[in-house]
Amino acid sequence: MSKVKPLIIVCLLASLIATHARADEVSDALAKQEDQAELAVDKALGFLAKQQLADGSFQAGQFKTAVTSLSIMAFLSRGYTPGDGPYGDVINKGIDYVLSTIAKDGKFIPLQYVSTYVHAINTLMLSEVSGMVNKPLQEKIDKVLPQCLKALLTAQQIRRGNPKQQGGWRYGPTSTDSDLSCTGWALMSLRSARNNGAAVPKDAIDQAVTFIMNTKGPNGEFFYQPGGGGSVTTQVGLLCLELCGKHKDPACLAAGDRLLKTLPKTYGEGFFYYGVYYASQGMFQLGGTYWDNYAKFQYDLMLPKQNPDGSWPLSSAAEQGAGICYSTSMSVLTLSVSFRQLPIYQR
Repeated sequence: MSKVKPLIIVCLLASLIATHARADEVSDALAKQEDQAELAVDKALGFLAKQQLADGSFQAGQFKTAVTSLSIMAFLSRGYTPGDGPYGDVINKGIDYVLSTIAKDGKFIPLQYVSTYVHAINTLMLSEVSGMVNKPLQEKIDKVLPQCLKALLTAQQIRRGNPKQQGGWRYGPTSTDSDLSCTGWALMSLRSARNNGAAVPKDAIDQAVTFIMNTKGPNGEFFYQPGGGGSVTTQVGLLCLELCGKHKDPACLAAGDRLLKTLPKTYGEGFFYYGVYYASQGMFQLGGTYWDNYAKFQYDLMLPKQNPDGSWPLSSAAEQGAGICYSTSMSVLTLSVSFRQLPIYQR
């Protein structure tokens, strides 16, 4: 687990020379917007650094641990690494805080309804920083991360009441059904860990992909649950399939087409930051005209909404409880996708 993989070495070198070169040819207009996004991200990270509390956390109520992990990943997405540069101590303190909240056995944090979200987001962050940190922190991660992964794998194997929901995750470790939203975070954490050399069975990834395909609708959409249950969560299905070897699969292309036809009409509707985060990552994986068209929409919509202090405003009531560090860190992760710094989101 502690070995630094070649991909991570590339990311570290890229951050040390402070370059964010773009590998793709983009229009002059889009390149200008990407430059504006870099400035916005830098301002946002300055804001986030000021929000860190003495214990290393970022305030967000009962979601504090998960929002701390998202904030850490926001710094990583710009190429900053633990212990180095202007935010090295901020990142290290945040990692220490998250580790302090996780039981030594790596079990889920006992929060009503949101246990899987918090556990998976924390696991994803720890997997992403594994190999980047100093020896004392790495030793702590090496003790906890395998247990966190084991808890997710165990939860996946709980028998579901509906066979089409097997392979996914729901709100807690003993849930007997699954949804695409929880599954998205859990699958990304397993995929990240497997990329980083962890002993994550390929079968676990395959089972999750099967569940995701069971949520696919007839018009390119992916539903919250198989059979059209709940809201449309097409962004999640697209990103998960792209990250799990289904690049430009017909289901992914149909999802990309669907997303471009159903762009949010107003800023902040529903689970806004959650939606644009997944859509941005997924459309970037598809690339080409999918990314070009979505990126222009995303920049036009989000850049003007940044507050003077660098934060992004809270959106609808659905996301109010997560707090300003959530909306800001998710905005950074959305706008920094083309920087290609986080290993899990590499093309």
